[in-house]
Amino acid sequence: MNNWFECKVSYDKVLENGMQKKVTEPYLVDALSFTEAEARIIEEIRPYISGDFTVADIKRARYSEIFFNENGDRYFKAKVFFITLDEKSGAEKKTGVQMLAQASDIKEALDVVTKGMEGTMADYSVASLAETPLMDIFPYSTEGAKE
Repeated sequence: MNNWFECKVSYDKVLENGMQKKVTEPYLVDALSFTEAEARIIEEIRPYISGDFTVADIKRARYSEIFFNENGDRYFKAKVFFITLDEKSGAEKKTGVQMLAQASDIKEALDVVTKGMEGTMADYSVASLAETPLMDIFPYSTEGAKE
C-alpha cells in the first residue's frame, strides 16, 4: 500500500504578462516518511522550476486508490462507500474511503472511477466527486503506475 504525502511548494511564477507572482502549488508524493517526501518533491520539482523554491508544507494524505488516465489533466477526489452487511444484526454497514481519479472533467472522473472499480466484488457507491488543486502526482514507479 502506498504512503501518500501532499507537499506544497512555494516559488515565484512568471505570468503571461511577464510579471512575477508568488504561488504555492500542491503535489502528491509516494514516500515512506515526511523526510523522504521532502527529498522526493525537491528532486521531482527541481527540473520544472527555475529559481528558488521552498517546500512550504507536508501532510499525510489518505488515499486508498489512485486511478491514472493519460487523457486527464486534473485530479478529482472521490469519496466511495463500500457497503457490507452485518451478519449478526442484518444492517448495512458503509465504510468510506478516499480515491483520486485523473480526468479532464467531472463526468470523465466518474467514468474513470467506475472503470477502476470494475473488478471489485464488494458493493460500493460513489458518494461525492470534487476537483482537487493537485498539480501532479509522483508515485514510486511512474512507468508502472501510468500504464
